[in-house]
Amino acid sequence: MKRSAPASKAAREAKKPRPEVPEYHLAPTVRDPEGNIIWPAPAEQIQTARSFIKECAASKEQTVIVPDKDADGLSSGAILFRTLVLLGLDPDKISVHLLTKGNTVHTESEREAIQAIDPSFVFVLDQGSRKAPPVIDTPHRALVIDHHYAEAGDFPSGAQFVTACHSPPVATSSLLTYLLCEPLHHEVKERCDWLCIVGTHGDLGNTLKWEPPFPSMKDTFKRYTKKLLNDVVSLINAPRRTASYDVVSAWDALLAASEDNPPSLSKLMSNKRLLSARAEINEEVERCTHTAPKFSYDTRIAVFRISSKAQVHPVIATRWAGHLQSKNLEVVMVANEGYLDDMVNFSCRIPRCARARDPPVNIIQTLKEVAASSKTGNLTERLGESFARGHKEASGGIVPKEEFEELMAILRVGEKPAKSDTTGKENGKKEATPKNTQKNTLMNYFGTPRK
Repeated sequence: MKRSAPASKAAREAKKPRPEVPEYHLAPTVRDPEGNIIWPAPAEQIQTARSFIKECAASKEQTVIVPDKDADGLSSGAILFRTLVLLGLDPDKISVHLLTKGNTVHTESEREAIQAIDPSFVFVLDQGSRKAPPVIDTPHRALVIDHHYAEAGDFPSGAQFVTACHSPPVATSSLLTYLLCEPLHHEVKERCDWLCIVGTHGDLGNTLKWEPPFPSMKDTFKRYTKKLLNDVVSLINAPRRTASYDVVSAWDALLAASEDNPPSLSKLMSNKRLLSARAEINEEVERCTHTAPKFSYDTRIAVFRISSKAQVHPVIATRWAGHLQSKNLEVVMVANEGYLDDMVNFSCRIPRCARARDPPVNIIQTLKEVAASSKTGNLTERLGESFARGHKEASGGIVPKEEFEELMAILRVGEKPAKSDTTGKENGKKEATPKNTQKNTLMNYFGTPRK
C-alpha cells in the first residue's frame, strides 16, 4: 500500500483554525454614574431626539429628510418618514433629498438644493458627522441621527444630534432611528421592524444575533424569514452601487413597501430595476475582485487597486477581509480610481484574522498616523475632510489622486523587504526590518481582471 504524501506546508497553514471573533452584541457596554447601561445612545440625546420628532410632526411645517444612500441610511429614512406620518404630519409636507454621486450633505450644491425646499425641520440620517456650518443658511431646526465615529463638536453648527458611536455595541442608524421612534406610536413596530432589520443587516451583516441589548426580532423573522430580509438588503444596496447611481429607485421601492399595513415585500422582490441593478453589480464585482493585492512594506496593509464606474470597492473590501490571513495584516484597502474623475474612492476593512487583536485595530487612527508621517507636513490637510471617515472598523475616503499616490509612497506599497535587510544600532547589534509574512494560499485566485 502506498503511503499518502505528507501535507505541504501551505496545506497545513490553510487548515489552521480561523480566529474566533467575539459576537457583535457582546461588546462591553458603558454605564452612566448611576450604573445604567448607555445604549443605544446617551439618554439625554435620545430624549432630545424624540422631542424633536414629536415637535416636527405637531408643527405641520415643511420637513426634509436627508438619508444616506445605502440600506442602513434609506431604511432609517423610511422609518422616520412613516413615524412622522403616523404622528400626524401630512406626507405632502415631507420632502426627501437624496445626495448626488460623490457629494456630501456639506457640499454647497446640496445645501442649496435643501434650502430651496424652504424647510423648517431637517433630519440628516447616517451621513457621517463632522464639524461644519449649519445644514442650510436659512432659519431651520436640524437633527442629526448617526452612528459613525465622531469627536465632540463634529456636527453641523446649531444642529441637535443623537449618535450611537460611543455606546457599544454600536447601533446602526436604522436601529437607532427605530428605537427612537418605536415608543412614539403603537404602529411603528409593526410597520417598521423589518426596515430596522434590513438596515442593520446592511451594515453589520446577516450573521448578527438579535440578542440583548439588541431588541428581539423573533416575530419579525417569523413573518418574513431571514432569507427574505437579506435578499431585500442586496436589492436595496444594488442601485446606488451602479454607475448611474440610481438611489431613487431603491428609496421609492422601500417607501412603497412600507405603505401597506402590514407591509408586503412581494412588489419589492419583483422590482425589475432592483433586480437588474443587482445583476449588474454582481458582474462588476466578479470582474474586479480578482485583482491581486500589494502590501505595505511592513505587511500591515493589503491594497487592491481597481478601476470601476460602479461602487464595488466596499463589497470587495468586505469580501477579502474575510479571506486574507497573515500574522501582521491589519487593514484591507480597496482603492477605486474609476468611480469619480481625478479622485480615488477607497474602502478599508479589518481582516477577520485581526478582529480579535488586543489592542483593537483602529483603521481611522492607522490612516491618520500614516498621513501625519508625511515629510511635507501637510498631507492630512491636503487629503481633505473626506479622508479616513466612517468607523474604526470600517473606514474609507474620497481623496485626490496625487495625494493618494503620496499616501501609497509613504506605505511603500509593493516593496518587499530583503531577507538580509538590517539596520545598525548604537550598541553594535543589528535589528532586522519587518519581513513580509503574508502566507495566504489564494494567489492562484488572482489573475488578469476581465475586460
